[in-house]
Amino acid sequence: MPSELLETSAAAADRLDKALSVAFPEVSRARFQALIAEGAVSVEGETVTETRHKVKPGDRLRVFLPEAAPALPQAENIALTIVFEDKNLIVIDKPAGLVVHPGAGNETGTLVNALIAHCGDSLSGIGGVKRPGIVHRLDKGTSGLLVVAKNDRAHHGLSEQFAAHGRDGRLERSYLAIVWGVPERRAGTIAAAIDRSTANRQKMAVSKGANAREAVTHYELQEVLGKPPVASLLRCVLETGRTHQIRVHMSHIGHPLLGDSVYGSGFQTSAKKLSDDARQALNALNRQALHATSLGFEHPLTGKTMQFESPAPEEFGRLLSSLRLNNT
Repeated sequence: MPSELLETSAAAADRLDKALSVAFPEVSRARFQALIAEGAVSVEGETVTETRHKVKPGDRLRVFLPEAAPALPQAENIALTIVFEDKNLIVIDKPAGLVVHPGAGNETGTLVNALIAHCGDSLSGIGGVKRPGIVHRLDKGTSGLLVVAKNDRAHHGLSEQFAAHGRDGRLERSYLAIVWGVPERRAGTIAAAIDRSTANRQKMAVSKGANAREAVTHYELQEVLGKPPVASLLRCVLETGRTHQIRVHMSHIGHPLLGDSVYGSGFQTSAKKLSDDARQALNALNRQALHATSLGFEHPLTGKTMQFESPAPEEFGRLLSSLRLNNT
């Protein structure tokens, strides 16, 4: 988006940032708050730097909206599986092994780097920077569906839905998980708050501490695997979306994911119960057996219900098939 001057008259008495977001819905309220603080907004010709400044009906408002700054991560030509794309958002079927966002140890080769290259000028800027708007993430070792915003307005609308955790019926996220053993109940809800582990800061853990965040996972048994049973295929539906939530919750109830070296290390000896084919398939998977198979949301601009499905990748399917045949 090139630098431009936005001008309007306040439609009603309101605080300045809200009046601007109503007049120009394509720019997020958070972006207007930053512009006000930077001195880029005037009311009746006077610069105002207080977001709570009260405007009156008919007040002349002017905003200097600078061109979005180049994204700090560099564009990289990385192949993507695109499920859906329009000028506001993009839905990706992420392969296992691809990190979503640059960070320590993963400065390049991420989904963000790939999206900057793919989207190019269609990124109008999130918070004034030409970057994709990440509203949720998948672990590096988790495959499946992910939605990303291209502009402020889409970012705001999607973030609002994820913040509501699907409780208003707009958002739905479900995963396929292969876990050790068979849960006692065929279906259930795990409601256990999650915080960073005090024993290992690289891990998350169920916690009753003051900083623990609410976490709710619903699961349903899809299939018992092996004779005698050694594992289960579950469908997990997220009501909240905390870091490593499904992995932590399934480990918490004694059924960690196959291949999860972080939360299922105590079950490594269980691999001895598998057939040779199943062990080979688990080694070939080389990650936690978790796939984001379904994603539904309300399009943040059109209001249309969007629903996407992703079949489990080949290596996940091979493990599943070998476990079905497992008979020790």
